[in-house]
Amino acid sequence: MEKFKVNGPTRLLGEIFLDGAKNACLPIFCASLLSSEELRVFNVPRLGDVQTLMALLRNLGVEVEVDFEGKTCVLNGKGLSSNLVSYELVKTMRASILTLGPLLARLGEVRVSLPGGCAIGQRPVDQHIKGLEKMGAEITLRDGYITAKARKLKGARIVTDLVTVTGTENLMMAACLAEGNTVIENAAREPEIVDLARCLISMGAKIQGEGTDIICVEGVNQLHAASHRVIPDRIEAGTFICAVAACGGSVFVRNFDKAIMGLSYEKLRLCGGEFLEVNGGLMVNFAKRPKAVSYQTAPYPGFATDMQAQLMAVNAVSDGVALIDESIFENRFMHVSEMQRMGADIMVKGRTAIVQGKKRLSAAKLMATDLRASAGLVLAALAADGESVVDRIYHLDRGYVNMDKKLAQLGADVLRIKR
Repeated sequence: MEKFKVNGPTRLLGEIFLDGAKNACLPIFCASLLSSEELRVFNVPRLGDVQTLMALLRNLGVEVEVDFEGKTCVLNGKGLSSNLVSYELVKTMRASILTLGPLLARLGEVRVSLPGGCAIGQRPVDQHIKGLEKMGAEITLRDGYITAKARKLKGARIVTDLVTVTGTENLMMAACLAEGNTVIENAAREPEIVDLARCLISMGAKIQGEGTDIICVEGVNQLHAASHRVIPDRIEAGTFICAVAACGGSVFVRNFDKAIMGLSYEKLRLCGGEFLEVNGGLMVNFAKRPKAVSYQTAPYPGFATDMQAQLMAVNAVSDGVALIDESIFENRFMHVSEMQRMGADIMVKGRTAIVQGKKRLSAAKLMATDLRASAGLVLAALAADGESVVDRIYHLDRGYVNMDKKLAQLGADVLRIKR
């Protein structure tokens, strides 16, 4: 199991290039299941989850050719030969549930294991199931598997009980090959959903309303070959902005797109510092200690729950007091106890954390519990005095491409240790 050894504190100087968004790439890859023709995807990040999904798709019979150096992947579903998505393939990645809708729409029957992934609270798939049942699917849950059958999905009006990103994506993909019109109300509005919709439209799907809370899909008989470029990773962008805020320094973030950041960007600006948007990127400069910033996580365009831990690390060394309300997941403060071991002044009451900023944190041995928590711990270690060790960084590798190397480019003392 690999670790990061981090020596801090370090001012960050230089530039980094943002990779493609994992949370856009994964559903777009699953869209290849809807067609028997080629889907060419650009700006593909070399991530653990991406490689896991490629292995899963190959197991289903999809041809997958990837060039990570060129950040390109070509997928072809003409040889789709299996409708079984087994536990062994999905136990480490929740995005595997995104095969449910496309496989059902294409093959008429599918058996998908209930997904695994980060241990950050309950993330039920009931909205996926209810929506597909509205479209005429017969669904049973047994022995940890979802079995769904439908000779031909029918268009339907679907109102989700809560905003669900993967649920919206699954239902939107299934509706592309359904008979008639489907309306998804209370749909998620994330940029990654818009990116998926644009990919599907390039494949011949008829979709309107992406980016709003009502998405309309007119079913078609088949989808065709297409090419698509994945959007930049807004969470990686926010993470590196937080790194500069916590450590101080001046960093140019290339491939930055403010339009997809939502409220997260506005909250990051409140930390102080200088933000200059230039063609093709964002210059971030922090010469002084950051200001404390309070926030509540919320569905897009609200503050992203995937940025909660990183901005908490900034607040831990900020000037002031911040209130953090985690409204999305009930168990996403597991990084707090690790930050407290570094001397962070954080008190948790239910889903609210109160952070009193301190001038300095102390190095410690740390244990990551999930993807974004691991990023928050690395940022805290960068701002702390001394040598910290962050264990279980396999979580980090699921969502960040070469984070250690990118930080080293900026002057950080980060070393990957292999046992």
